[in-house]
Amino acid sequence: MNFSWAIAQKGRAVKVKIVLIISVMLPLFAGCVVAPIPAADEAAAAAMTDASSGTPAFEANLTSGCVEGYDPSVDYFPQKASPDFAEGWSVAYHKHYKLLTLHNPWRGAEQTFEYLLVQCGTPVPDGYADTPTIEVPVGSVAALTSTVLPHLQALGMLDRLVAVDRFDYINTTEVRELIDVGRLREAGTGTGVNTEILIDVDPELIITFAYGNVDFDTHPKLEEADLPVTLTAGYMESSPLGRTEWIKTTALFFNQEAMASQVFSGIAARYGEMAALAAGVDERPTVLVGIARRESWRVPGGQSYFARYIADAGGSYLWQDDSSTGSVPLSMETVFEAASEAEIWLPNTGSWFNAGDVLAADERYGALAAVEHGSVYNNNARLNEWGGNDYWETGVANPDMVLADLIRIFHPELLPEHELNWFHQLQ
Repeated sequence: MNFSWAIAQKGRAVKVKIVLIISVMLPLFAGCVVAPIPAADEAAAAAMTDASSGTPAFEANLTSGCVEGYDPSVDYFPQKASPDFAEGWSVAYHKHYKLLTLHNPWRGAEQTFEYLLVQCGTPVPDGYADTPTIEVPVGSVAALTSTVLPHLQALGMLDRLVAVDRFDYINTTEVRELIDVGRLREAGTGTGVNTEILIDVDPELIITFAYGNVDFDTHPKLEEADLPVTLTAGYMESSPLGRTEWIKTTALFFNQEAMASQVFSGIAARYGEMAALAAGVDERPTVLVGIARRESWRVPGGQSYFARYIADAGGSYLWQDDSSTGSVPLSMETVFEAASEAEIWLPNTGSWFNAGDVLAADERYGALAAVEHGSVYNNNARLNEWGGNDYWETGVANPDMVLADLIRIFHPELLPEHELNWFHQLQ
């Protein structure tokens, strides 16, 4: 099926007032929550004329509107982005279009996904008839995964948000305000996604994710309806910074590469500072992660993003020698044998709020040393009134602050003034 959305059919040619940017100051994230960054001026992609050739020379990407007077010799994307930690995506730049490739869209995927991003006001290149094509910068977006909401906030693009998946899951304050005033529509996810709502709000881009299972995935139904859908797959990354760096892929659709790169650089620098703080510890507490479900305990693989968190926070993960990047299913007996004396337990479940909840789930947990010593810390300290866990939203966007939480738990003497954000002790 051809999912190209022909640029000629959109009729989006808009005259853009072109001015020269002298300076742009971009605040970085502050504290544990992604701070909103002011949207770029409509003329952020200023062009100036080369005095010798008379050719427009773009000094910044166009973040709103379309090119007027296409020139094939001009590089319309002087501000570019590339991954430093993420392994699941790459982008190839051409003068008036970009080709985004997702290499690992879900676990065990045997296919890659490509998206052609064409600067509005320029022609669709030949040779991409079967590649989903989207004009950039997009003017409206539906986010059917809450992990991209902090991206939109940081990029100053929340004014272009028209729909989300489920209102109840959302924690980002600015998005909740949009919900409260009726600015957003709720479209759902999976096979139950409401295509009629999406057709009604008519977004120029829909972002969702996939498991590779037709019984749960959203994108096949959206493609069937010929809607402009793209996947995001940050959850597949094996490092915290790799997950967060997917803000750059979101930025590609808005031509906001410069802003995304600056925001991410600040996060990566702060994460590095936190990791360096814990790197020299003399003793590393042993750490157990997860809970049992129906006698099966899925622990993070030794090469997973959460194992990396533990190592960078100065902990000793019990399965650190495992080579898996995903979760590893183990029997209850196997876990108890290995973890009975673990010093710290991070169950990472949304349903436990105190020590009584632990024992109510299974009395056998009481035999674990971490339970006996009161060293159980859960990551559900910030739930909204409907049970949406901010750890999976703002936390994904702020790995430096998640790392600070873990360092405070493992080595409180290193960050004595730090107050936990997403984790709390079950007492």
